[in-house]
Amino acid sequence: MAQGLIEVERKFVPGPGTEERLQELGGTLERRVTFRDSYYDTPELSLMRADYWLRQREGSGWELKCSGAASVSGPHTEYVELTAEPAVVAQLCEVLRAEVPGAGGVAAVLGPLGLKEVASFVTKRSAWKVVLHGADEEEPPLRVDLDTADFGYAVGEVEALVQEEAEVPAALEKIHSLSSMLGVLAQETAPAKLIVYLQRFRPQDYQRLLEVYSSKEKP
Repeated sequence: MAQGLIEVERKFVPGPGTEERLQELGGTLERRVTFRDSYYDTPELSLMRADYWLRQREGSGWELKCSGAASVSGPHTEYVELTAEPAVVAQLCEVLRAEVPGAGGVAAVLGPLGLKEVASFVTKRSAWKVVLHGADEEEPPLRVDLDTADFGYAVGEVEALVQEEAEVPAALEKIHSLSSMLGVLAQETAPAKLIVYLQRFRPQDYQRLLEVYSSKEKP
């Protein structure tokens, strides 16, 4: 697989006091943003059913989330994030068993690969960063995103980005520590916005995914 950062995250249901708690913990509100995400797949959901998630974010370009090694089990997800278009195209062709075209970006291969938009929604996000007490100064802060989708679903996520698989356990420890400080129960999970969107608006597609995944979280 092409090289990309490993995203380790834990989703949770935010409450009315979550932002206040983040401030108490020394968190910094980096920005409040609104953006549209559009997800693409084949009619059979060949990507999602194989744990690949192709997204175009308004103003940010394309991203393909590829299932990580998940070396540690628990209420979290681990994905490699590809954002360079040549890497995204190469990975899509590998998953869908198609020949890699000579040139062109992601948009150029949607048609040939049979990929169509399966979901599109707007999210309002409050993006926070938190440095845990006692953390090394050079250590990157944890990110906490509090999202509300335009179809009325709210979800939070605590996230760390690491370069190597060996860094995942330490990142998870910090994620679980901060989650606990935010009042998230040890085994609490929350479905991703995309999964809730499919459940509400494309129930047949949602059922297709349920056939593949039992209770595993998705991005």
